[in-house]
Amino acid sequence: MRKSDLNVILLGGFVAGTIDIVAAALINLVSPILVLRFIAGGLLGRPALAGGTSVVLLGLVLQWAMSLIIAAVYVIAARWLPVLRRRWIAGGIAYGVVIFFVMNYVVVPLSAWARWPGFTVEKFAENLVAMLLFGLIVAFFARDSALDAEIPATSVNSGAQRFE
Repeated sequence: MRKSDLNVILLGGFVAGTIDIVAAALINLVSPILVLRFIAGGLLGRPALAGGTSVVLLGLVLQWAMSLIIAAVYVIAARWLPVLRRRWIAGGIAYGVVIFFVMNYVVVPLSAWARWPGFTVEKFAENLVAMLLFGLIVAFFARDSALDAEIPATSVNSGAQRFE
């Protein structure tokens, strides 16, 4: 029996998002609570660092919401490009690279933190590895999803095509 796309998105998103919180805490040698405050700071700015339980919960909700969106994008892409399911390791690694650059060079600069990443080589590598893991987790859950429900090949008249 195949997993539904929704189950894949939920499993991949929640698992990858939760592991990402722990990875960020380990990379930065801080508490996961502080990581969640920093995430909430994407909306609230610096005052989030002094926030209480409600700020931490906001950070968790934001983390999981972003993680579910990231997982949904991969699942949708895998319906259009079945090679992402067949070669899920390569697909997950490539997606992890995309996630890394989008989060660090688009999302964070546009957040309330409004900062451009300033990584040391070590921090760049650690954060990239964390995003590669994120991409692999999402791709792992998506590898068996909806294999029988692929988007059908389009008609010749539509001009669109599916890539295998």
